[in-house]
Formats: sequence, structure tokens, C-alpha cells
Amino acid sequence: MKKQVIAIIVLLTLNLSAQEKKDYSSKVTTIDSTITTLYSVISGDKGEARNWELFKHLFRKDAKLIPIGKKDKKTTVRYMSPEDYIKTSGKWLVNNGFYDLEIKRETQVFGDFAHIFSTYESYKSKEDEKPLMRGINSIQLFNDGKRWWIINLYWKQESEENPIPEAYLPQN
Repeated sequence: MKKQVIAIIVLLTLNLSAQEKKDYSSKVTTIDSTITTLYSVISGDKGEARNWELFKHLFRKDAKLIPIGKKDKKTTVRYMSPEDYIKTSGKWLVNNGFYDLEIKRETQVFGDFAHIFSTYESYKSKEDEKPLMRGINSIQLFNDGKRWWIINLYWKQESEENPIPEAYLPQN
């Protein structure tokens, strides 16, 4: 009987430990750490699981991810929650491999309010020499006095008709 009680206590302790949230506070203390984490958490090799718990930790409640795209030759926007993004893109990222690399950033800050214009290149693997796409992320952030939260992530891919302006590309 004593062994069964000890086993139950051990199992309960292990279960409670597994349910504890990881401490991601260092990932959101600065604008730079927040943006760096955003890019790193969606990036990975083919077959590599993403840390969706950390991804969701970046976003404030009711935050939106808003891609601009084309549908029936018309420009459209789609509004997603972080959970919607995981459902629609998570499997693709793992099945194909995907690396998003920031190549230039413009930051504007007014107290607890920040806007980031972040130019990116996307690759299927670290070894790729040519990006499969490029674009710009417009990222709005809020600081609640403890950390930075992503409020909105709004992005557009570059196209032949709409190339990235030189001002938003790295100056060599």
C-alpha cells in the first residue's frame, strides 16, 4: 500500500511539472528579442516541429495576423488569430521546411507603442542560396510595463508588379 501511495504522489508531481508553463520572459523583454523570437519560432528544417507555445506567447489576446494576397485578381486581406495561423500554416512549415530571415528593420517607438517595418527573405532550407520569396512585415507592438506584445502582424509578399522599394532593402 505504501508503494502505491508513493507511486501516485510521484505521478501527480510529474504531471503537475509537465503542466507548468515554460518561462519565455527573456524572449519578450525588448523589441529586438520579440522580433528575433518571431522569426526564429516559425523557422526550421523540413520535419522539425515548431514551438507553437512560444509562438502564441508572443501575441496579446485578440492579436491579428493579416496577410495581403490575391484572389480572383483582386487584392485581399485575411484576418487570423495566432491559433488560425498555426492551423493553416503549421503543417506546411514542417512538411516543407521554412526559414524566414529579417534583412532590414525600421523601428519607430513612442513610449509603450512600437511599429516595426521588417523586410524578410524566406527559404526552404539554410543551404538555399536564392530566397523563394521576399516581403515586408508590418509589426505593431505594445509594452504593458512588463514585456512587449505583438498586437498585429500585417505582411505582404513582393511580386513582379510590386517589388520591395529600395528604401526597405539593405544598403550594401
